[in-house]
Amino acid sequence: MYKERSYRQWVKSEGLVTFEVKELETDLLISAASDLENKARVSVVNYREEISSYVRKNKIFLTSLEPIDVEVDAPRIVRAMADAGRRASVGPMAAVAGAMSEFVGRDLLNYTDEVIVENGGDIFLKTKIRRVLGIYAGESSPFSGKLALEIPPSQGGLGVCTSSGTVSHSLSFGKADAALIISGDAALADAVATAVGNIVKNKDCIEKGIELARSIEGVRGALVIVGDKLGSWGEIKLV
Repeated sequence: MYKERSYRQWVKSEGLVTFEVKELETDLLISAASDLENKARVSVVNYREEISSYVRKNKIFLTSLEPIDVEVDAPRIVRAMADAGRRASVGPMAAVAGAMSEFVGRDLLNYTDEVIVENGGDIFLKTKIRRVLGIYAGESSPFSGKLALEIPPSQGGLGVCTSSGTVSHSLSFGKADAALIISGDAALADAVATAVGNIVKNKDCIEKGIELARSIEGVRGALVIVGDKLGSWGEIKLV
C-alpha cells in the first residue's frame, strides 16, 4: 500500500532543481543541476524491466529472505542487489530501493555534476557542497524534524538508507523507528539497514544493531532510533 511521503515537504535542495519520477511502485524525488525528469524516467523504466524480467525467470529472487546466488551474466542491478543481500545476510529485494536510487543517480551524473535521488527514505547523492538530510522516525518520534544528518561534499557518491519497523511499509521484523546506514554503495546501505532493523526489537537492542552494522565491510556509519533513545557509530554527524 502506498503511504504519503509527508517528509518530502522538508526538502530544500539549494542550487538544484527538484522533480519527481513515479513509475508503478517506484517513486523517486530527484534533485539535479537541471530538470532531468525524462532521462530519469528512461533509467527507471529500464532498471525496473531488468529486475522484472529476471524475476519472471527466477521467482525466488523476489521472495527470498535469505541471500541467493545469481548468474554472472545477470543484469548489473540484479547482481548488485544479490551482492548486497549476501553481505548483509538478507534477501536481495532488501536492497532494491537503494540500488534503484544509485543506478538512476549514476546515470544522471552523465548530465549533472550533482544529484540527490530519494526513494522512500533510501538516498543516493553526489554533491559538491555540504548537505543536511532531515531524519524522519515517525510522527510520534521526538527526533523527527529535530535532528538532521550532515553530509560533506562527496567525490564518489554516497548511499544513505533507512529501514523502519514502525514507519515504513517495507518488511521488517524489528521495532526500530529508524535504522540508518551510510555506505559508498547504496544497495549495501539499504540491505544493511534492513538487517539492522530486523534485530532491533526494543531500546535494549540498539547497541546490538550498531555492532552488526560495524561488522559489515563497506558500512561507514550507522544510526539507530527507538522511541526516545538513539545510538550511532562512524560517519554520523548530527546537527
